[in-house]
Amino acid sequence: MAIPSHHRIAIVGSGFSGVGMAARLKQEGIHDFVVLERAEDLGGTWRDNTYPGCACDVPSHLYSYSFAPNPDWSRTFSPQPEIWEYLRRVSAEQGVDPHIRYGHEVTAARWDEEAELWQIQTTSGELTADMLVAGAGPLSDPKLPDIPGIDTFEGAIFHSARWDHAHVLEGERVAVIGTGASSIQLVPRIQPKVGKLHLFQRTPPWIVPHRDRPISRAEQLLYRAFPPAQKLVRGLVYWARELFVLPLMNPRDGSMPERIARKHLQEQVSDPELRARLKPHYRIGCKRILISDEYYPALQRPNVEVVTESISAITPRGIVTADGGERELDTIILGTGFHVTDMPVAEWIYGGDGRTLAEVWQGSPQAYLGAAVAGFPNMFLLVGPNTGLGHNSIIFMIESQLHYLMECLRFMDGRGLQVIQVRDEVQSRFNEEIQRRLQGTVWTSGGCVSWYLDDHGKNTTIWPGSTWPYRRRLRRFQADDYELRPRTAVSRSQEEAISA
Repeated sequence: MAIPSHHRIAIVGSGFSGVGMAARLKQEGIHDFVVLERAEDLGGTWRDNTYPGCACDVPSHLYSYSFAPNPDWSRTFSPQPEIWEYLRRVSAEQGVDPHIRYGHEVTAARWDEEAELWQIQTTSGELTADMLVAGAGPLSDPKLPDIPGIDTFEGAIFHSARWDHAHVLEGERVAVIGTGASSIQLVPRIQPKVGKLHLFQRTPPWIVPHRDRPISRAEQLLYRAFPPAQKLVRGLVYWARELFVLPLMNPRDGSMPERIARKHLQEQVSDPELRARLKPHYRIGCKRILISDEYYPALQRPNVEVVTESISAITPRGIVTADGGERELDTIILGTGFHVTDMPVAEWIYGGDGRTLAEVWQGSPQAYLGAAVAGFPNMFLLVGPNTGLGHNSIIFMIESQLHYLMECLRFMDGRGLQVIQVRDEVQSRFNEEIQRRLQGTVWTSGGCVSWYLDDHGKNTTIWPGSTWPYRRRLRRFQADDYELRPRTAVSRSQEEAISA
């Protein structure tokens, strides 16, 4: 059977956003949609990040869809294989699998003003859609460091999100560049195997104790037999995380999270000199807060060196630091993060005036509710600008957006609408409010340079505060925020696409 070339909705990406959107459409009785996935399996970041020790830093009961609870989590903080398997299971159970087109990397999506639809080009063919939903996610494309000579290294070099499982690290001289969330998890796993580990640290992270533990069989049986018990735990975990945001909104020296992290460092690192090098000199929360009980102990092993001198170059044999020293290496692992504020999706989505998202944004992404962008009709972003969190589960934000989009689709169907587009003044007013609320928070005034900030120093990543006001705001679709166009007769291009 030929695959239809026109769909009501095209979803890009099959991570938590894409699968969640597809599942909600099925629940609404909407089946005319397609999920475009560039890889050969679903899962997004949880498919791609398979480095040793990869796990979620949000509690398991909260890092899952509310409509698909999982009573079988093995630990309070889930490891990557379980999360990936959970996503695949949800996709199958919700009937999403038949809608996914693997090996379909989107290379361009252009709004056709005359036909009132999206013209979408992929590596496996072209299609059209009435609506485009971009769920590619901010942590989908690895960011490589701009270090002179990086292409000359003669050993193995790979990003943590593109782990080379065929490469054997045993006994090697290994460098890990970066001390973000991925490095914090992988360093304790590879340290016992390598001959020598050089950890290149630019800025030390704040680290708090990890409250991970196995979930007992009795708990699993309870959750399976009595789902409200797991729902209650989920609610308690959510509100506990919400309380954690208060000191981040009003940062001050000696806050409770900061005291916890300082005590953790004091108790786990006995060497005063090393402890001084690992002590952050900015407010906790300015960068992502990390959790680990294994990272500090690993750094004190005899085969580990913490390097704080900046990297000046990579040579065929190793890494040269600013003090002139060179460390000869066999392997370099890049724990250097992702393209967040300069998300690649912005390069190939073209709006009504022919400009890309990247050209419109000019280095500072903005959207209405982190979802709709003026000048881009019938297009929504999932986990768009200023929807990121520093304290709670992004799944909560995703589900808030999904509810909003379902409300939007119901409104369009009820009023016979073909095109909606957020008003420019509404988007501007919303983003002015967001930036105003961010002032004085730790995410803008915490004394660090983080991946939360764009090239202009503006925080276009983090939601400024508690998450429940965001959900309340997205509870109803406000038609007055949008320009609306009624549905007319089916255009010739749509007829041709449908009959193809």
